[in-house]
Amino acid sequence: MSLAAETQTFDMSAAEAFTGQVGATLNSGAVAAMMSIGHRLGLFNVLAEMPPSTSGAIAERAELAERYVREWLAVMVTGGVVKYDPAKKAYHLPAEHAACLTHGAPLGNLAVYAQAVAQLGQMQEMLITCFETGEGLRYDDYPCFHQFMEEDSGQTVVAQLVDAILPLAEGIEERLEAGIEVLDAGCGRGRALIEMARHFPASRFTGYDLCGDAIEYANETARKAALTNIRFKQRDLTGYDEKNRFDFITSFDAVHDQKDPQALIRGLKGALKPGGVYLMQDIGGSARLENNFDFPMASLLYAVSCAHCTPVSLGQGGLGLGTMWGWEMAKSMLEEAGFPSVEKHVLPHDPMNVWFVARN
Repeated sequence: MSLAAETQTFDMSAAEAFTGQVGATLNSGAVAAMMSIGHRLGLFNVLAEMPPSTSGAIAERAELAERYVREWLAVMVTGGVVKYDPAKKAYHLPAEHAACLTHGAPLGNLAVYAQAVAQLGQMQEMLITCFETGEGLRYDDYPCFHQFMEEDSGQTVVAQLVDAILPLAEGIEERLEAGIEVLDAGCGRGRALIEMARHFPASRFTGYDLCGDAIEYANETARKAALTNIRFKQRDLTGYDEKNRFDFITSFDAVHDQKDPQALIRGLKGALKPGGVYLMQDIGGSARLENNFDFPMASLLYAVSCAHCTPVSLGQGGLGLGTMWGWEMAKSMLEEAGFPSVEKHVLPHDPMNVWFVARN
């Protein structure tokens, strides 16, 4: 179509509607960034515990500066998160809103993921350089990354680990109770592995992760919990090739970030003893963009992929598969690694993640 023809068919009403959509996106982005601050400061929990209160009372309870709290509350009110009574100058977080914004919330704490939105802004200058050069980044380029991932793991893995996740691998709980060797590959701060070590004292647990600060934190947490059946070690899993060492291996949202995911999966299979089990969690989106239009928070996940998962893989000289590499690719890699049995699961309460049980 020529430029003249495009001009003649320009739909002003569609343009104005899209302008409104962009404005709403910018507004929601600002609310999300402020949600992150509220989450980090514990303001949602404070609000949930208080009756309708003034900004001064809320700031006093939270031990924060009132002027900043008042301005933050204005964002939350205009964003539809907090209710406001102008006659009493009182703010209130309805229980229905607290149900997805507070620690231990029954619907999961979505304010945890607002931190990802806030981090996108912090990474902007480095990402612009990445776009221009094609180079990648390192894990330690990201502020508070392991803290964020620990909170995410606490909700998506740890809270459901014993009741819903381990039962996906039929028979593994009985083996854990009897005593087996377990590895968590890409363990981060080790919350999931520590949870297993608490529940199954007869088994022995090892966690590997590339990042030394995460491993240091994990070892300290295990020490404080007086767990003697667990150890964490800093280790680059590139070229991983231990043989016949573990009965059970897990990886939680870790494989797609790797330099060579296929090689890692192959190495993990080799590390399993005969009859061993590999439990792998990853994001449950499709490898095909057109299949993800209705996937939960797809735009956020692609943004996280662009800002983190892709550049950290490229920064290791890797493939840069990204967060939304797709369950189809994950399943094919497990099969290509030689696992004779690969089961795919999606938990009813968690449509965002996919779980694979691969048996050696």
